[in-house]
Amino acid sequence: MAHALQFYIDGSWVDPVVPNVLDVIDPSYEDAFAQISLGTKADVDKAVAAAKRAFATFGYTSPAERLEILQRVVDIYKKRSRDLALAVSREMGAPRQFALDSQVGIGLAHLLKIVEVLRTFQFRKVKGTSLVVKEPIGVVGLITPWNWPLNQITCKVGPALAAGCTMVLKPSEIAPLDAVIFAEILDEAGVPKGVFNLVNGDGPTVGQALASHPDIDMMSFTGSTRAGILVAKSAADTVKRVSQELGGKSANILLPDVDFAVAVPKGVEGCFGNGGQSCNAPTRMFVPRDRHDEAAGYAKVAAEKFVVGAADASGTNLGPVVSQIQYDKIQGLIESGIAEGATLVTGGPGRPAGLNRGYYVRPTVFADVTPQMRIAREEIFGPVLSILPYDSLEQAIEQANDTPYGLASYIQGQDLDKVRAVASRMRSGNVYINYPAWDAGIPFGGYKQSGNGREYAEYGLDDFLEIKGILGYEAA
Repeated sequence: MAHALQFYIDGSWVDPVVPNVLDVIDPSYEDAFAQISLGTKADVDKAVAAAKRAFATFGYTSPAERLEILQRVVDIYKKRSRDLALAVSREMGAPRQFALDSQVGIGLAHLLKIVEVLRTFQFRKVKGTSLVVKEPIGVVGLITPWNWPLNQITCKVGPALAAGCTMVLKPSEIAPLDAVIFAEILDEAGVPKGVFNLVNGDGPTVGQALASHPDIDMMSFTGSTRAGILVAKSAADTVKRVSQELGGKSANILLPDVDFAVAVPKGVEGCFGNGGQSCNAPTRMFVPRDRHDEAAGYAKVAAEKFVVGAADASGTNLGPVVSQIQYDKIQGLIESGIAEGATLVTGGPGRPAGLNRGYYVRPTVFADVTPQMRIAREEIFGPVLSILPYDSLEQAIEQANDTPYGLASYIQGQDLDKVRAVASRMRSGNVYINYPAWDAGIPFGGYKQSGNGREYAEYGLDDFLEIKGILGYEAA
């Protein structure tokens, strides 16, 4: 990849101020297949200065001008989709077809949605004799994760461009190559120089420099709750806006009237999708106590249907997890589930048979899980499902909400009135009833320690806008 060792600053590919390279590891084989440069505060300062200069003009462009840019980005993104998919597949282990259909596909969906939103978005509204205006917040810092890299890049960059903001992106150093290709896409689309800047690096160096920079007006961060807290603390001294999408430990409540033969396997699929590496994965399945063993049986069959293997292997639908650190964390939590007395239904510690190299986790289901076990409280971020029995629906709701997180909840049942009533009591930013299709037009974000602010569509656009009231605008 021609630009992997460079940063995109002020409309050009440039070398880092201080050379420092990092291997990019293919988790299917544990081999380095590329290198990137790690940036420093000096690189961030250059990128922020470019963005600040660009905002003086780009911040005052018309929505029509920004719409033209976004439409060009969409066209070139489509053209580069297979390049993006290959990069994502190799850097974070997504099976090839899943990388193209889901990882790259979700990014395209966000770009198409923000184009649709921008066509009709109202930036100005007369209210009596006053005018209320929505204006770009300014220069924004964007930090994105490795698990759904293009999802988070597009649902930040798209609305930021639509708003008229300029920006500096720091993608995850674990999965950075798709972001390099994305920068090439924006360059080819003719995004004005300085509007979009890319600096690779780690959180303690580049992330910290962005969050604390006095010329950054807003930080948009997706990642762990631990890292989100550090970003917010670094941003506090300059009173910049901070929008965060953080961790999750989502509950999936199966009501007694649901068809378990359908609902349980779908719950397993939702939990194990993307290798279990989704912040909104339904990892805690609550089932009536008298149907607990039935649920465990269905979950076992569903889990054992997953084909674990290399991202480039035919038939693989569960690739490796992203890194040795992530693998070790998951193994420790699986061991804790066994030690704390949960029933191991299938899976367990170690790699699947025949896979001796690569960060592969056995698809694992625990039953008889109690709410205070680590596997019921900590975000595992791997293909591990916990089944918790409940004695009453009231108890299920209480235990589902008994978590520091609040990103998503899932409710399954045939009585729609009852399901809706349960949904209204879930303390989470999203509730999914009976496994609906994903929707790029619905706000995404969390309650409690799952973050603040909202992404997607007009809700994401609003996050990048300031509101100005101009009194006396109209003659009395």
